[in-house]
Amino acid sequence: MHNHIHLALVLALALPAVAGCSKTPRDRLQGRWLGESIENVPEDQLAKATGWVKGTAIEFNGSKVTVTVPAEMPRRGTFKVTKAEGDQMTVAFLRPEGGLDEAEFRLAADRTLHWDIGAGRAIVLTKAVKD
Repeated sequence: MHNHIHLALVLALALPAVAGCSKTPRDRLQGRWLGESIENVPEDQLAKATGWVKGTAIEFNGSKVTVTVPAEMPRRGTFKVTKAEGDQMTVAFLRPEGGLDEAEFRLAADRTLHWDIGAGRAIVLTKAVKD
């Protein structure tokens, strides 16, 4: 019986630690993501599109988000993951002045975030490393 109590104690202590290791989709988005490349763009537009993408950034901080794209003021608001299946997720962006935008993202194992922008194209962002 003593072994059963010991096992129960070990499990009681270990389960919260294991549960803490799994991150929610929202947790996995946290941090600053920097534009790296773009997928499925015609060769003659690739250089220009890549230049634009490299000026793009998304920063998730708690429930707040800032989206920065070249030649525009950064857009700030809140976000919520509305759907998540594996590494795929739908994120709703709530604008401060009202309105809602949705975006499809895929988190890859190589610490990249693929932002589906339609027509089979995706912006690939890499997670910024903290100093």
